[in-house]
Amino acid sequence: MFRLNDFLGVDRPLILASASPRRRHLLTHIGLDFQVVVADVNEDTVSTSTPPDEYVSVLATLKARTVAEAQSLPAYVIGSDTTVVLDGEILNKPASEAEARGMLRKLSNRTHTVFTAIAIVDSASMRTITAVRNTNVEFRELDDLEIDAYVATGSPMDKAGAYGIQDDFGAVFVRKVDGCYYTIVGLPLELLYTTLKTFVTEAT
Repeated sequence: MFRLNDFLGVDRPLILASASPRRRHLLTHIGLDFQVVVADVNEDTVSTSTPPDEYVSVLATLKARTVAEAQSLPAYVIGSDTTVVLDGEILNKPASEAEARGMLRKLSNRTHTVFTAIAIVDSASMRTITAVRNTNVEFRELDDLEIDAYVATGSPMDKAGAYGIQDDFGAVFVRKVDGCYYTIVGLPLELLYTTLKTFVTEAT
């Protein structure tokens, strides 16, 4: 069985500091062997007026370092954060169904940008590396019946921008993607691979 850990020369456990089932699926998809430890962080400590690339990078690093600091044995910890930006406004997970509807109406027939950051931390030394990718997403025009039906499923409530492209009705809202698809899902796989490769190489 192919293990990307062995191919990259990862000599210690990998930990994903995320509760996201989508990120877990993606890491499994590319053959990484990893554990999950959910990071207990207050995301409100980072201002949404922060530039979006810096915003997601700070949060990804905070998640990874929080989990890394709690490890008793050496490990590489992966943190990640994703947000949606429209006209300079950061659209995170909606706090209510009304807010979800409002976000989807804003995104309707517009192009927005999804930013995803990854951070990798060596728990033994707290050495850290970060990287950010962004992808433009164009929505077709949405009507209120579609928005209401989607919000009623509950799916938008745990997703930045109140939609998911990968596994539900939200996929039919997207007319065009310009950039890395996996950035929208929440973990740009090529960026993760090359960043982890660099991180492991620099440790030797």
